[in-house]
Amino acid sequence: MTPAVTAAVLGSAGLHAAWNALAHGLKDRLATMVMIQVASLGIGLVCLPFVGVPAAGAWPWLLGSAALHMVYNLLLLETYRLGDFGQVYPIARGTSPWVTALIGVTLLHEYLTVTQTVGVVVISVGMLVLALAGGIPRRAEAATVAAAFATGCAIALYTVLDGVGARSSGSAMSYAAWLFVLESAPTIVVLHVRLRRDPTRERNPQRAWGLLGGAMSIAAYTLVIWAQTRGTLATIAALRETSVVIGAVIGTVVFHETYGRHRLVATILVLLGITAINIA
Repeated sequence: MTPAVTAAVLGSAGLHAAWNALAHGLKDRLATMVMIQVASLGIGLVCLPFVGVPAAGAWPWLLGSAALHMVYNLLLLETYRLGDFGQVYPIARGTSPWVTALIGVTLLHEYLTVTQTVGVVVISVGMLVLALAGGIPRRAEAATVAAAFATGCAIALYTVLDGVGARSSGSAMSYAAWLFVLESAPTIVVLHVRLRRDPTRERNPQRAWGLLGGAMSIAAYTLVIWAQTRGTLATIAALRETSVVIGAVIGTVVFHETYGRHRLVATILVLLGITAINIA
């Protein structure tokens, strides 16, 4: 991977950790997610006249990814409702790299060198260590773990769709803008219906923070889509999930979660994994 691609993906990781922490930390998460999607839709619509239309071959992947992104957003809300940020974020993000790698190698015939494979595995193990920082999940936490795992699988699936779609679109920027519009419009409708049907939720809308989260989300994933046109999906997915380490720092500083030796070990493993991927 070139330094530019690596820098783009790591920058995306930082932005992703920040907006997820924002979505988790605000009291009215449902309203916050609505504002994130509003920002995504608005920015996407503004960009459309300047980026053109993706090539015809990209549209099946684009429409499939938009549907999966909507499922992902709903799963993400449920995951954050059930569990602590420091537990569920590593599980969700840690599931994605190895599932993406399996799909990329078996179905898309992508080639990974031995050191790249080791890097993906080491990063995934590091995130597993982080997820288990609070101990082995108890039976009562089964729903939380299942929701986080399902979220990770959704991430892996839309990563693959977007990797193939962006490469066949003719323009990563065009693909990204259309994706944000197609994803956000129906998601806003679904979330708005949930808002109206939930009289018990804690209402404390902080629209400015939600819009900021949406802008960060768009920037983060645009960088990833661009990178996917220039590298293997598995290595990019693994690098992107280094956001978990950044999330651990955010969890410690902002949510006052204990950093501890598990997070230190996870950080070291992730850094070793990044090194392996980039010396391949």
